[in-house]
Amino acid sequence: MYQAKKTYTIKEALVKLQKYCAYQDRCHKEVEQKLTQMRMIPKAIEQIIVDLIQNNYLNEERFAKAYVRGKFSIKKWGKVRLTLELKQRQISKYIIKTALAEIDPEDYTHTFHELAEKKARNLTETNPFKRKKKLADYLIYRGWESHLVYDKVNTLIN
Repeated sequence: MYQAKKTYTIKEALVKLQKYCAYQDRCHKEVEQKLTQMRMIPKAIEQIIVDLIQNNYLNEERFAKAYVRGKFSIKKWGKVRLTLELKQRQISKYIIKTALAEIDPEDYTHTFHELAEKKARNLTETNPFKRKKKLADYLIYRGWESHLVYDKVNTLIN
């Protein structure tokens, strides 16, 4: 049988979104998508987002910093991938720059070298050209800068 989707009042939607944002930092785009899924009208969406920002449930700078810290330390993503992912979430260039500044340059290079060396050890390919390509593709996919990648690939694989 057909089941009608639940509709929400602004107050109900606000409470639901406060819990949604309190559970984990969110960006404006995620909150907007959630409200659209809840079938809220644009004027209500705008009103709820303003309320969430005023009560500090929604803060894009805090979101971006947490996102960068998490993806860098857990998934070992480079700055290129982090920037791309944040741009897809419609985060401003200024906030992206601020969030990326949180990464310690020493940690960044150390993580890069560690990741490249580990991957190079685990490659089973015997052809040196294919090994280089696989390693370079892996590191570039992870979002590491191409100049770093190619220098490292050439030092690790002869």
